[in-house]
Amino acid sequence: MQTRGSGTTRHRSARPVQILSALCLAAALALTGCTGAADGGASSSDADKAAGAPGANEAGAGAADSAASGGKQEQAAAPPKLTAHIIHTASLTVQVKDVPKSLDEARTVVENAGGMVGNETTDRDSEGRERSRVVLRVPSDKYEEVLTELEGSGKLIDRRAKAEDVTEQVVDVESRIKSQRASVVRIRELMDQATKLSDVVTLEGELSTRQADLESLLAQQTSLKDRTSLATITLSLSETPVKKVAKDDDPGFADALGGGWDAFVTMFRWIALALGAVLPFLVGAALLLFLWVRFLRGRTPARPVAAAPSGAGTGSLPVAPPLRAEGDDKD
Repeated sequence: MQTRGSGTTRHRSARPVQILSALCLAAALALTGCTGAADGGASSSDADKAAGAPGANEAGAGAADSAASGGKQEQAAAPPKLTAHIIHTASLTVQVKDVPKSLDEARTVVENAGGMVGNETTDRDSEGRERSRVVLRVPSDKYEEVLTELEGSGKLIDRRAKAEDVTEQVVDVESRIKSQRASVVRIRELMDQATKLSDVVTLEGELSTRQADLESLLAQQTSLKDRTSLATITLSLSETPVKKVAKDDDPGFADALGGGWDAFVTMFRWIALALGAVLPFLVGAALLLFLWVRFLRGRTPARPVAAAPSGAGTGSLPVAPPLRAEGDDKD
């Protein structure tokens, strides 16, 4: 009896222990499940973030690409920067001691700058002093440098510089040349496709006109290129001293006397000129008058003398008989 009782007591005491162990195990499992759920949510959220990250990167890359493409489009839409085309011209008048030497130095300066010497004119004034005028062409980028050196070759008397911007004209000519060339190409294509003689003749006339216009535009382009790439400097060298302009003072007695004398001399000169012009006519008239008196007047018959009255006294002088003409004697 006692033995059974002890076994039963052990069996009963063991059950609560098993129940407590089961409850602990269940609680541990529950805690583990909650933790796993939390970890799973976190991992799922991380996974979602990881999954969304490439999309965000792709969106960022797309935005960057769109920004880059937009920048390129803006650059393409912006007009290109135009190169300035300017025609430089200048004229210098310099007084030097030795014109030939200064002219040689000017040639050397221009040649060292990569330019060339154009027209040249040399003469002398009334006092025998030499003067030279030369046209120089220098590159536009060396224009200011050469101009400064030429100014320092002597005493600067006069300087005139001009800059003309022909950028728009250059761009316009280039655009018209492109259009004209395309037009010539189209006309030639139409000529190749033409089958009628009348069409060929018409197209040939149109082609000649457009080619002439194209050649004119090309000539303008060449002229503009030459004038913009090379500046023109006209240099005048002279040994003649510059005369100072006299000041305008109030006229005095000496000035009035000099003016009157000049007027008198001028009047006398005009009178002498008038007499010189009339003198040949006076000489001719005097010669004609001399000939008339010398030859023609002696041959003119004299007038008959009137007879004396009949009642005259014996003491009166005898009256000469009247002259008879040759015809009267014959009668």
